[in-house]
Amino acid sequence: MTLEATVRLGLGGLDMDVALWVEPGEVVAVLGPNGAGKTTLLRALAGLLPLSGGRVLLDGVVLEDPARAIRMPPERRPIGVVFQDYLLFPHLDAVENVAFGLRCRGVSPPVARAHGLDWLERMGMADHGRARPAELSGGQAQRVALARALAVNPRLLLLDEPLSALDASSRTEVRRDLRRHLQSFNGIRVLVTHDPLEAAFLSDRLVVIERGRVVQTGSAAEVTQKPRSRYVADLVGVNLFRGHAAGDRVELGDGSSLTIGDRLEGEVFAVIHPRAVAVYRSRPDGTPRNVFPGKADAVDVHADRARVHVSGPLPLVAEVTPGAAEALRLAEGGAVWISVKATEVSVYPV
Repeated sequence: MTLEATVRLGLGGLDMDVALWVEPGEVVAVLGPNGAGKTTLLRALAGLLPLSGGRVLLDGVVLEDPARAIRMPPERRPIGVVFQDYLLFPHLDAVENVAFGLRCRGVSPPVARAHGLDWLERMGMADHGRARPAELSGGQAQRVALARALAVNPRLLLLDEPLSALDASSRTEVRRDLRRHLQSFNGIRVLVTHDPLEAAFLSDRLVVIERGRVVQTGSAAEVTQKPRSRYVADLVGVNLFRGHAAGDRVELGDGSSLTIGDRLEGEVFAVIHPRAVAVYRSRPDGTPRNVFPGKADAVDVHADRARVHVSGPLPLVAEVTPGAAEALRLAEGGAVWISVKATEVSVYPV
């Protein structure tokens, strides 16, 4: 069972052209900044937004192909959706909410209710069958929404920010439960999230989209080790530059350059981890290969580390100990010097 989709459509200022392939047994997480088109992609797969081009195939069956005038309506697609706000019917109890999709498919009310009770039991919600959505916690509502999506035996399960409505105290437990339920589901699983930790925990592969385009795909380790956009670099917490490599130097296009430990040619990405950036109040002695003047703009303290935002010819984020930040009076701002060893610059082709 596979999902093969090319989603082309325009919505407001968004021009989407996304190719998505999900292998059997995979859980794919779609990541991206606000406005990238994550939810739009899921709504298009579910049939809630029509395509202007491309096509959607699920297990070899064409669900939509504008060029051939094929468009299966949403209610006929073998797809279950867990919406960001869960969208439980407020006037129905938990059992009736789960049974709703089955009844829409012609299952008799008694049989649909029995299946609803069975799914609630699987979710650990058997004692809340008569509760209405207003009486449920966020985690309980999420389980009911997931049960409703799975009760219709879909071949594709779509989840839009499934944990975003939860508070921090319940998110860890519900995330763990969700992972277990996703692993037990035999169909195709695609989830949208803005949380990289959530994506890494729940999925086998990440697909990063920005402005309606795929910019990177791979396992969590592959994406974090070699980010290919500023958004991904910010998620991972590293400094990312793009430039042209010629020997042991990378020209960054703004007049600045980096000396690297390898010899390469062509367009490359250069990554510098904040821990590799040394900060000084005066120009450092010796002959470090990469030395730049700058200005300390802000200091963010996180537990045992302080992240220093430095503007200048090469804007960088440096990571030092809180003690070093205090000794250098970095919170006061002002002129600084930064240096990076050539061997600490990780370079790979664009």
